Amino acid sequence: MEKLIYLDNAATTQTAPEVVEAMLPYFTEKYGNPSSVYGFASANKEAINLQRDNIAEVLGAKSNEIYFTAGGTESDNWALKATAEAYRDKGNHIITTKIEHHAILHSAQFLEKHGFEVTYVDVDENGVVKLDELEAAIRPETILISVMFANNEIGTIQPIKEIGKIAHDRGILFHTDAVQAFGHVPINVDECHIDMLSASGHKLNGPKGIGFLYIRKGVKIRSFIHGGSQERKRRAGTENVPGIVGLGTAARLAAGTMEARSRQEARLRDHLIHRVLTEIPYCRLNGHPTDRLPNNANFSFQFIEGESLLILLDGKGICASSGSACTSGSLDPSHVLLAIGLPHEIAHGSLRLTLSHETTMEEIDYVVDSLKEIVARLREMSPLYEDFIKKQK
Repeated sequence: MEKLIYLDNAATTQTAPEVVEAMLPYFTEKYGNPSSVYGFASANKEAINLQRDNIAEVLGAKSNEIYFTAGGTESDNWALKATAEAYRDKGNHIITTKIEHHAILHSAQFLEKHGFEVTYVDVDENGVVKLDELEAAIRPETILISVMFANNEIGTIQPIKEIGKIAHDRGILFHTDAVQAFGHVPINVDECHIDMLSASGHKLNGPKGIGFLYIRKGVKIRSFIHGGSQERKRRAGTENVPGIVGLGTAARLAAGTMEARSRQEARLRDHLIHRVLTEIPYCRLNGHPTDRLPNNANFSFQFIEGESLLILLDGKGICASSGSACTSGSLDPSHVLLAIGLPHEIAHGSLRLTLSHETTMEEIDYVVDSLKEIVARLREMSPLYEDFIKKQK
């Protein structure tokens, strides 16, 4: 099999042809600045608002609660830092988890240097937030709880509705990083008591460089990017019209295909998991066995390094990841895998495979067959594996 097999869709996705087609006119023909008053340009303001409507409909939100950003990272930074600034008089305590994306963790660490206190709640062995620990962490001065909807590495989906209710009942704002979940699993902001939600276009077959932050009406956070009066004076900068059109189109397409697509991806994912766990010894599945994203499988293989695995898979035309693409250059083991209790040496041997609607059963079988061969080859070169086998005899 010579063609590319792309199983790194949690890192980024292929932009759908329908999305590219919708975007193209806004580069060449409809290029007006939406803030200008003449008709040629103001038509682009209408195009932006149409996409705002599309996204709001997917979330069960109001259009005027959607604010466009440059992506999930900006949205996460805005949610944490602007909330801290706006509600500082009420309190200085924020609760998050140990398995968040670094856009949240690094923002939290930044706030700790500026007088805020942050509690990082533990997760269980499946990566699920411990609700009793989260409740126990709440103080009178707690102003924000931020918990990701689904984890980018191990795919575990959090009990968002329950967390939202805990926050709502205590009068605490609730933010969720839904970058991996939006467009892949159903989300209703009212049912889940979500006050702020981050999402990104390129995780759902939309373009890169565009995202949004949902801010519930009444949440009093201010601008994060200063300058002009775009996005109802909350996010300065000339609007990325092609990106916004692409994001809105991708959101509409994702919502329309979500049920059938999720069913198909989950079927292939479960086949992948079953074959790997039954045919490759000394490996484990990371993340919740059932409450996980439909396209995510994450494994740890004992006695091997994840980087070596990726290089050899690449040689066979298979694109995969050992964790988050944002930290793939790091030699440190995944903070997510350490948080679920894996020792360093096993966390180092991790592999994330994330499928798309275009992935086939033939591709999955080829990947598993290749994995079996590569893992066996790497273990043959491992002195740790050799010692382990000797001790088993």
